[in-house]
Amino acid sequence: MSVFYQVLFSSVLRHMDAERAHRVSFAALRAAAAVPGAAATMGRLLGPREPELTVHALGREFPGPLGLAAGFDKNAESPRGLAALGFGFVEVGTVTAQPQPGNPAPRLFRLVGDRAIVNRMGFNNEGSALVAERLYHQRGTRLPVLGVNIGKTKATPEEEAPTDYATSALRLAPYADYMVVNVSSPNTPGLRDLQSVERLRPILSAVRAALSESGRPGLPLLVKIAPDLADEDIDAVADLALAEGLDGLIATNTTVSREGLSASDEEVAAAGAGGLSGAPLKDRSLEVLRRLRSRVGDRVTLVAVGGIETPEDAWARIRAGATLVQGYTGFVYGGPTWPRRVHRGLARLVREAGYTSVGAAVGSDAPPPDLTVVEGGAEHAS
Repeated sequence: MSVFYQVLFSSVLRHMDAERAHRVSFAALRAAAAVPGAAATMGRLLGPREPELTVHALGREFPGPLGLAAGFDKNAESPRGLAALGFGFVEVGTVTAQPQPGNPAPRLFRLVGDRAIVNRMGFNNEGSALVAERLYHQRGTRLPVLGVNIGKTKATPEEEAPTDYATSALRLAPYADYMVVNVSSPNTPGLRDLQSVERLRPILSAVRAALSESGRPGLPLLVKIAPDLADEDIDAVADLALAEGLDGLIATNTTVSREGLSASDEEVAAAGAGGLSGAPLKDRSLEVLRRLRSRVGDRVTLVAVGGIETPEDAWARIRAGATLVQGYTGFVYGGPTWPRRVHRGLARLVREAGYTSVGAAVGSDAPPPDLTVVEGGAEHAS
């Protein structure tokens, strides 16, 4: 099936507008998953089934450590169908408090030679009220471990960002297994400024209050950060995660950098502005992950995303300190059997390294943290 997909991609999909190809492919998956019994059968064939792949994290049991990153299923249209392809968990969104169309099309571009994607989608989504309603109606189906990624509505002023995030959190908390505060997309003006500690702290406080109001005060809360942060800003976010008792950090979102691409200047210019994902992001995302691990140790769950294409890529992230990993661009280029191939190869690597579970290998290549932690306003070495 992998060979078939590569032929299909080369002969058909790569010649289509990237956003249209996404809509067509996703519609086909939703149609297939809607056939009675199809999703369950697909899950049995493609789902992670090796016992060493089971991961316990964020208060949940994940059948496998590889999940689908936010951005593919923005409106929670078929998390069950996506999980049936073999993902251990699915993160939907990014969802904003108000519906918004996103940026003008075309806004999604492939750099095939670099195995990369440039997007400037701009958080196009149907809004948290409608997404919550859709998830409500999916109750009773066998949903996967589900993450919900929330962002700021573009029209909302920065000073009202905490209320905007809290609105989405309140609506969506009943259906999430974990929630992600996204302050790192490059496609909403000013959003990345919210990564600064002084701006992020009130957002987290507002979201936490909303989770309590929803009756789910203990819902795991994570923050997704950009790869373009300076090292001192990465450290500051890590310290904030410890001080605020965050459950996890996701490293990383897309990059605004265009360094190291093999694509011609004309191709890069044609793709234009936006966040770049895929293979060119691999090294920087791993650097950010390692820096976070050196700062927080195992006290915060780290989720790695960015340039993960092979089982070896996933294995390197796990050994560097990631408990879970996510893919998006690797899935686009690898096709519907890509999650199964990565999980199967990862299970082999776990066994070859002499571990009985993937969880036992988390951080095995990371040096012991030597950090100064900020907790409750007081610094102390640990």
